[in-house]
Amino acid sequence: MENVISLSQFVEDFGDGLLEAVARQNPPVHDGTPDPFRELVMDGLTRKPFDAQRDAVQAAVKLLNDAGEPAAIINAEMGTGKTMMAISAAAVMHAEGARRFLVVSPPHLVYKWRREIRETIAGARVWVLNGPDTLRKLIAMRGMIGLPSPDEPEFFVLGRVRMRMGFHWKPVVAVRKRHVRQFTEDGNERSRSLVKTTEVAACPDCGHVLVDVEGIPLPPAAFPDDMRRSCPECGVALWTLIRPGKPKSRRDLVRQALLQIPTIGPKSADRLLSVFGEEALEEMLSDNVYEFVNLMDDKGELMFADRQAARIERRLAALEFNFGQGGYQPTEFIKRYLPRGFFDLLIVDEGHEFKNEGSAQGQAMGVLANHVRKVLLLTGTLMGGYADDLFFLLWRIMPQRMVEDGFRPNGRGSLGSAAMEFMRQHGILKDIYKETEGESHRTSRGKQVTVRTVKAPGFGPKGIARYVLPFTVFLKLKDIGADVLPPYEERYVDVAMEPEQAERYNHLASTLTAELKEALRKGDNSLLGVVLNTLLAWPDTCFREEVVKHPRTRALLAFAGSVYGEDEPTPKERALIDLCRKEKARGRRVLAYTVYTGTRDTSGRLKALLEQAGLKVGVLKASVDTSHREDWIMEQVERGIDVLVTNPELVKTGLDLLDFPTIAFMQTGYNVYTLQQAARRSWRIGQKLPVDVVFLGYADTAQTTCLSLMAKKIAVAQSTSGDMPETGLDVLNQDGDSIEVELARRLAA
Repeated sequence: MENVISLSQFVEDFGDGLLEAVARQNPPVHDGTPDPFRELVMDGLTRKPFDAQRDAVQAAVKLLNDAGEPAAIINAEMGTGKTMMAISAAAVMHAEGARRFLVVSPPHLVYKWRREIRETIAGARVWVLNGPDTLRKLIAMRGMIGLPSPDEPEFFVLGRVRMRMGFHWKPVVAVRKRHVRQFTEDGNERSRSLVKTTEVAACPDCGHVLVDVEGIPLPPAAFPDDMRRSCPECGVALWTLIRPGKPKSRRDLVRQALLQIPTIGPKSADRLLSVFGEEALEEMLSDNVYEFVNLMDDKGELMFADRQAARIERRLAALEFNFGQGGYQPTEFIKRYLPRGFFDLLIVDEGHEFKNEGSAQGQAMGVLANHVRKVLLLTGTLMGGYADDLFFLLWRIMPQRMVEDGFRPNGRGSLGSAAMEFMRQHGILKDIYKETEGESHRTSRGKQVTVRTVKAPGFGPKGIARYVLPFTVFLKLKDIGADVLPPYEERYVDVAMEPEQAERYNHLASTLTAELKEALRKGDNSLLGVVLNTLLAWPDTCFREEVVKHPRTRALLAFAGSVYGEDEPTPKERALIDLCRKEKARGRRVLAYTVYTGTRDTSGRLKALLEQAGLKVGVLKASVDTSHREDWIMEQVERGIDVLVTNPELVKTGLDLLDFPTIAFMQTGYNVYTLQQAARRSWRIGQKLPVDVVFLGYADTAQTTCLSLMAKKIAVAQSTSGDMPETGLDVLNQDGDSIEVELARRLAA
């Protein structure tokens, strides 16, 4: 009988020899020996990186500067300090000749980037291209072309939503009067009193009359249309930017800005304006917020008390005031008006967010990557399980490498066929054959075979060796050092349903599963989402009636009455209440995640139940602007909350929630990126307390099946993050579809 060992055991037994062979065939760009000059630069930073972060910076800079590669990826676990590493890399590259750095960031982290850059590099100049003032700054940047670069590094931080936004404009044409003489049928000219006068559109610059494709003059009424036109004669733009809404005076603009600052109301704003004037206040708010925080009156007394000043300073770190011109799409401006190479390095934060083919943000990022000298992509989850997660990212940051490997757009400019070929070479595609009985012939029975191709999770070793390892720096939180981070533990808690709840769930599940099987037998997939969402949600939302209807016919499929009242907690809610009480007794706050914050809103119910149990609760909703969320959470902590309830999508990137060392998932959803990011929100550099992450799930339901499938998907994602899951290639080549499809398959089995 053959001895079979797992891949992880094989690597453990023979890893040293394998590593030596790999090192001989593919020598690493960075062998771990630090460059002394680059170490000296990092020693001179105001905030100094940890040893593991320094090593990552050395590797990334060596890849970009010494090896001459167009792009590098820092694939670092959540909480390892990717922002710090990127800023340190920029500082090192600045010391070696780079001058300008463009940062593309999630919108709620723009001002965090500005704050961290200033706290890390003394004298760094930071421009935020995220507000309605962006056009004025872009025009100022165009004025820098050809001028000597300043000695200090310059950072331009752009929110990725602003990156693809359009702008307000209107057409501009001149109106000219034109006289047309009318003639009789025999060609004789009529009297001059019958001359007809018409109005036509003309270029306001050269006066050229605008005509249509047939050469007929266009009337002014033909404008506005949906196209930004230029004069065919002189090339002048026949449109101009406009600011939406009524124009305001400078005093009104400054007053409006003051009213956005906490603790400043209408009376305080008017007092400040009367004492200091709008011009001085505008200058302070635009450029020197610390001068504003420390304002003194004519008697030398501070205008703001210490606590008030602290709140104002924190809020000003996340505010950008608009005293300039209207908006403009920065990506378009950079492509059109700034020379290629104007920016030495593009830093793309949360790079995995740009992986989708048709994403406007992804395409805009590709435009920027093509316009800079080098690209540094930051991510904590490089791929979410499928090979084509990487294809469009790689195409955008290193198109030359992809073209060299034969991946090119087709004749229509589409990358669809190239992405499919990439999947065939490095991912997993399944050809599903379906055989059905056809019409009977005289001598045989007819059969009809249909084939469809679907993608499955997995990324082959050849793809990892070709596209991941040569360009990627890996960093795990455990690499930072035990003295930097506290212990981290994840655990799953199986919650048993009560008899009536379980009985109704089983009846609902059997009814819907039967309907789903019948629909799938007929080739109808329309029930898939309805059934899955209902079975996943009902145990958590059984405080309300559940009416399930067919999405097309609207026929009633199933009905389940409510089991619990408004103030009566379900078993899982009781488990959360018990956890929060226990953690409060230990002096620890809890971050509770719930994905049902829309139609099946559970956040308000959780708040009421937790407060009923004597706990102080805050609920973060999507209505809190992304740029304000960090400040909003800090205010809730100051208010003394014990529990913060929110959807994991709202805090999955960038926010450091160190005040919440215990995290509880009421549900997880399907998204691997979101789950991995949200679970590590408080296990980050600066955390001093042990971090506990608790997943709550109802036993013997679709929820437990979903959690097990999420675990498998995460294992695939980890294969491109420097980890090999225990199940080895069996996991890499699992035959699963998306989680939803696999879950449906198990339900219908």
